[in-house]
Amino acid sequence: MRDIGMLIISLGIILIGAEAFTNGIEWLGKRLRLGAGAVGSIFAAVGTALPETMVPIMAILGGVGPEGAEIGIGAILGAPFMLATVAFFITGVSALVFRRRNLPLRLDPKVVNHDLQFFLIVYFLAIVASFLPTQNLKNATAVCLVAAYGVYVYQTIRDCKDDCQHEELAPLYMERNSNFPSTGMILVQITLALVAIVFGADRFVNAVQPIAVAIGVPVFVLSLIITPIATELPEKFNSVLWVRKGKDTLAMGNLTGAMVFQSSVIPAIGIALTPWKLDPLALWSALLALGAAVIPFISLRRRGEILPTTLLIGGAFYLTFIWTVVRFSIH
Repeated sequence: MRDIGMLIISLGIILIGAEAFTNGIEWLGKRLRLGAGAVGSIFAAVGTALPETMVPIMAILGGVGPEGAEIGIGAILGAPFMLATVAFFITGVSALVFRRRNLPLRLDPKVVNHDLQFFLIVYFLAIVASFLPTQNLKNATAVCLVAAYGVYVYQTIRDCKDDCQHEELAPLYMERNSNFPSTGMILVQITLALVAIVFGADRFVNAVQPIAVAIGVPVFVLSLIITPIATELPEKFNSVLWVRKGKDTLAMGNLTGAMVFQSSVIPAIGIALTPWKLDPLALWSALLALGAAVIPFISLRRRGEILPTTLLIGGAFYLTFIWTVVRFSIH
């Protein structure tokens, strides 16, 4: 009962932090004269990726033997999998609920197309690294993944620079009487919001793990499914908030930008610090993540738009994996 209560409290903390974070990050983008693409795909994506980033790092560095590496690899693969399936699904549902029609998302197709294209390339490279015969080759792949993310950041900022929408923003929560708050106060609010998000996600994980273990969930499944559901909550909450406000480029960029970060920099850490051998279940989850991302990518390439119902397909990929886990557990 105590764990259930902590789940509810931690969700509230994450939601409050996410609301303050989205408000602050929008003002930061306006101060830096950056478009929604750069704000969502880099600043918001990396900021809200902190909780799920720390889980595999702490598991790998602080874990004991193979179990630590197993938890770390599961968490690394679980993050992009959850974003491409559950987070896409929730975003699609939010758009349908708030607009009550299956209208195309109001987003900059170049931004999301660029993110998805990068994700498909770097995540495929991370998967291929599992089959390389020597650690030296794997380490070289890790370097390539980090370099690729550097290229991605440069291209995103270059393409989005001065692409500002100059829309009216809600007052900064920590400086409500100012029409143009100071950069220092914006950064203070973003920092405090991130602290709340990380704290809330950590409390959520601490509460959900005993429940999962009590019902007999295996360690790898816990790290691949249960933990990422909790640690990906900031991205999901932020995207729902932005969809509600009609800021779909920020909403999708927050997800797709996080996918790029978590399929390049974080796998690079896993490749360098673990044996990085993906078992069939881990490989299946990675392939499903690629498949879930390919569908909106194809929609953008062919039609130049994404419908909310297109994102709902991500839920089918998630259920497919759950079905596989159940069958795998039975046998």
